[in-house]
Amino acid sequence: MNVEISTPSTELVQRLSATPRGARLARRLTADQLATWGYAHDSEQNRTAQLLVAELAANAVTHGRVPGRDFELRLLLRPDADALRIEVSDARGDRPLRFLAGGPEDEGGRGLVVVQVLASLWGVDERDVGKTVWAEVPLTAKRAQRPGTPRPCPRRPGPVG
Repeated sequence: MNVEISTPSTELVQRLSATPRGARLARRLTADQLATWGYAHDSEQNRTAQLLVAELAANAVTHGRVPGRDFELRLLLRPDADALRIEVSDARGDRPLRFLAGGPEDEGGRGLVVVQVLASLWGVDERDVGKTVWAEVPLTAKRAQRPGTPRPCPRRPGPVG
């Protein structure tokens, strides 16, 4: 008997080990899932989602880790809101999020600033065990790019046309 497993086509939920390898896998899963949903690996939406997941997963592994407990990645495609909701849940509810004043010589402390800049909305939800940090990314490209057109850099003017 061949039984198909039914999963929502607009949602991905995956538990991953609270290790650097789990954080890397979360980013790769995000890239592949967005490509499956029609947002190519090199699209602005996919790259932005990958960066957000990389930061949130790294925070979950670094600051939200409880030995023996996984973290959870949830991606929810919301076509009605033209957005992607990213949720990363960890088992550590006793450590609230905080912005650090990352100095020029500091190796860390800028992660939530990156989240704030890239996400249209973001926040934290408390859970019975741990917390969920979520972010939303708009799925409409800010401007259409022709294939092969390099992205403009702040130091270089963008392509004409």
